Amino acid sequence: MSATSHQQHRRRRTYALVATAAGLATAGALAAALPATASPAPSGKGGHGHGHTSRYQDVQLLSFNDLHGNLEPPSGSSGRVTELQADGTTKTIDAGGVEYLATHLRQAREGNTYSVTAAGGDMVGASPLISGLFHDEPTVEALNKLKLDVTSVGNHEFDEGSKELARLQNGGCHPTDGCYSDKKFKGADFPYLAANVLSEKSGKPILKPYWVWKKKDVKIGFIGVTLEGTPGVVSADGVKGLKFKDEVETINKYAKELQRQGVKSIVALIHEGGFPASTSYNYDCDSGSAGSGVSGPIVDIAKNITPAVDALVTGHTHNAYACTIPDPSGKPRTVTSASSFGRLYTDTTLTYDRRTGDIARTSVKSANHVVTRDVAKAPDMTALISKWNTLAAPIGNRPIGYISADIVKDGTESPLGDLIADAQLAYGKELDPETDLALMNPGGIRAPLTYAAQGAEGDGVVTYAEGFTVQPFSNTVNLQDLTGAQLVQVLKEQVSGTNAASPKILQISAGLTYTLDLTKSGADRVVTDSIKLNGAAIDPAATYRVAMNNFLAGGGDGFTTLGQGTNPLVGTDDLTVLQKYLTANSTPTNPIAPPAADRITVVQ
Repeated sequence: MSATSHQQHRRRRTYALVATAAGLATAGALAAALPATASPAPSGKGGHGHGHTSRYQDVQLLSFNDLHGNLEPPSGSSGRVTELQADGTTKTIDAGGVEYLATHLRQAREGNTYSVTAAGGDMVGASPLISGLFHDEPTVEALNKLKLDVTSVGNHEFDEGSKELARLQNGGCHPTDGCYSDKKFKGADFPYLAANVLSEKSGKPILKPYWVWKKKDVKIGFIGVTLEGTPGVVSADGVKGLKFKDEVETINKYAKELQRQGVKSIVALIHEGGFPASTSYNYDCDSGSAGSGVSGPIVDIAKNITPAVDALVTGHTHNAYACTIPDPSGKPRTVTSASSFGRLYTDTTLTYDRRTGDIARTSVKSANHVVTRDVAKAPDMTALISKWNTLAAPIGNRPIGYISADIVKDGTESPLGDLIADAQLAYGKELDPETDLALMNPGGIRAPLTYAAQGAEGDGVVTYAEGFTVQPFSNTVNLQDLTGAQLVQVLKEQVSGTNAASPKILQISAGLTYTLDLTKSGADRVVTDSIKLNGAAIDPAATYRVAMNNFLAGGGDGFTTLGQGTNPLVGTDDLTVLQKYLTANSTPTNPIAPPAADRITVVQ
């Protein structure tokens, strides 16, 4: 990693977890809630530019990110967005589902001859059963039907390694599962861009670094990168043989190359993001005296990317924003993200100047729009979902447990996180009765368990498909020994080191308790003398047997100390563990109730 890269990473770690709410607009200003991130098109020139005689031509850029194979409408909080109202209150809206996303995108394109659709990575990976069971071929088929033009790779594109990513791009049957029908999988019609992902052997990008969209005399270049820190959030097997380079250096390099080719209008697709000051998708994050209402890694990246890049489409943090962040010359530049799971799409107007071949930055405007479910379903997507559901049904519809109410995954400590940790502790004790506790990474919990499911099964029934949606990674549940001192260090790593700016709070099994004091900073936020196991203080010199998935056991998510455990024992996959626990501890007449989520005491 270069010195510049190290400096950028140090700067990124200084950002707070969430931007402060200071500078929020007044209720009166909120009446125009959708953000307009810049001024109107150049006066007297005609923003729409009909025909070749007009200097300015509006280009519609539709974008989304972090779909994660959510073809069917996501359930629970994963299928809702928050909307800011004119009086300052908020309301939630059910959103998402590729049948509705297709309709919304097709309606948005109507009347726009110059329209391009791009994505910011994580189209696949951590997907529900309908896609994940088939190695995300269904999602690639859906994206082809959506007329996606281009996407960057995200970290989840590497869940099954670079060879599988190449198959999704180029087509062909799965090397072990074979073909799922008599038709050979043809791969993506759109290019995956991986400018900063290099082969260790060749030193060259494993896929195209950029792509140029052309419509008559208008051309716009797209550069695609994923976060440099991808190896820290993907299993070691997934990134084997790959190098991930700095986002800024890579984008600046290829922007120069595009300019040398005469492409002066450039959009960067970056699978890295930020944290807006408001969770409402339509919050005007450029309002108020505080300036841009977004914090996090994307701010540092945006401020250092060459001014030759005209707009940034981002992702990874699953947040919604349409902001401006100044480029190195101090000029405002649009930065967008459309939440996740297909709940939103972004509509950005790029005004192309035919005289210069560049984007008239002063006339760029952008807003996020909800993928509401009150529009007609796209018939071709309904047929696609039906086809793959038919194949998945024998496996997916099988009941594996029963719940008495929604078990959500939201919060510092979540009821679902507790449930999964308890399941892994129970399984750990099967492998080794001396197992003391279990730890679960929050990012590995992909969806809630909902009581009133959308499928055909009765209320409270948990099917295999629902369990798969919660834990789709096929991680193994492993055991290893940690000293008490190491265990304390692991808990401190939740809020320090690479996790200082964006804490990753491990979900913990019953018996482990401690206090998290958010009024403090860094590792001090974990109150050491509060850490107890079954009421007893942790003994720094003692040895504790800990259950966790193989991702954590490899030091993933910044938990380097977990990578130093000893006496390892590899178990079965985590979904099987969850299934065993639900089956053993619930019946139709005695379902599992949501855990209390009272193991971590949070001081704010």
